[in-house]
Amino acid sequence: MKNPSPPPVPLRLREMLKDYPEHIERLQESLNTVVDQPSKGTPPFEVAIWVLESRLGAFVMEARKELKDAQTTGNGDAISQADAKERLMSRASWKHVWLTDQALWEYFQLHKDALQ
Repeated sequence: MKNPSPPPVPLRLREMLKDYPEHIERLQESLNTVVDQPSKGTPPFEVAIWVLESRLGAFVMEARKELKDAQTTGNGDAISQADAKERLMSRASWKHVWLTDQALWEYFQLHKDALQ
């Protein structure tokens, strides 16, 4: 059976990360793996939550490294930008911010037979 269209990145995350399109793309790539490489025995929606949490956690770690690197330069503008990015990535990683996205849940309900 042909795989369905890719699952949607939660709208709230797309809104929060609008200035970081590469991050949205990385989230989409993670969600695509849920469809392209289904897990045996674990509901796809749960796997989708796990891959989003993992990728968002990576974003936080990357942003913290950028902040640390900026602090070593002493460049106030770079520090300010890196600090703002780290705070944004931290907020985006809070699951309650995006978990209630109905489109993601509805996607997996609509395609549950194809993803078995």
